[in-house]
Amino acid sequence: MKSGFDLSVYIRRAALCLIAVALIMQSAFSQEPRVELRYPLGPDSFAHDGVPKGAVTEHVWKDSQVFPGTIRRYYVYVPAQYDGTKSAALMVFQDGHAYIRENGDFRVPVVFDNLIQQGAMPVTIGVFIDPGHKKAELPPKPGWEPAPENRSFEYDTLSGDYAKFLLTEILPEVKKQYKITDDPDGHAICGISSGGICAFTVAWQRPDQFRKVLTHVGSFTNIRGGDAYPGIIRKYPEKLPIRIFMQDGENDLDNEHGNWPLGNKSMYAALMYRGYDVKFVYGQGAHNGNHGGAILPESLRWLWRDYHLPTE
Repeated sequence: MKSGFDLSVYIRRAALCLIAVALIMQSAFSQEPRVELRYPLGPDSFAHDGVPKGAVTEHVWKDSQVFPGTIRRYYVYVPAQYDGTKSAALMVFQDGHAYIRENGDFRVPVVFDNLIQQGAMPVTIGVFIDPGHKKAELPPKPGWEPAPENRSFEYDTLSGDYAKFLLTEILPEVKKQYKITDDPDGHAICGISSGGICAFTVAWQRPDQFRKVLTHVGSFTNIRGGDAYPGIIRKYPEKLPIRIFMQDGENDLDNEHGNWPLGNKSMYAALMYRGYDVKFVYGQGAHNGNHGGAILPESLRWLWRDYHLPTE
């Protein structure tokens, strides 16, 4: 019987271990890359014969007193059913270019056309506002490139500035042409990413003006202190009269600003704790508008349920 250390046995065992590790690593790296789940659009996101089509106009705003030195595009959607004799409801969208496109993720004009015709939402004027560029002239095309320099300052800041911008600048301009109800329950606001936290901030700051909120992959993270909202909501002395629909996905961002799924889950938990009228749809999407666009008709039906414009 041999005793002591057997070098040959050790070498054979070490070699087997290395082979096993190599096989595991080869298997891991040879797997198919993870493919993000894509959500299909439903019938309410497509135009249909016999459904009246609303009109969209494009405008430029460059005389802001709240955000001086900025220039931006905004768009106004007017449903075919609006005739100017009665006031319409209102819905405001941040990053307006992303929501106004009829071949994009959201296709809001098409969805509005269908839902208004079905009676699933009131006759609603949509106002779609882009963030401010800090240039003398606008870029040739709307979109993310070049990035609007003032976007984070406008959207991620937890102050009343953006609400003031809406209520003293853009909306008074829109109201010069169109009749919009004064009923705050008839005013909704929506946004994606930083535009989502902006939408919530507007309603949080001015529930006397906006009482319906829709957020897509909302940035409830520490870009400019937005991760504080769950604690603020839990300790705020009163429950505000606002209704909130939230959407996010498990493949959303996780970076130096925070974890987006965790931020949205914390917001939802805080709102539920305080008894808010809130719905959270959590899927498998990433930081984009695919999932939010696919469920937009459902989201709008839920937000506008039970609402009827005041009789005049």
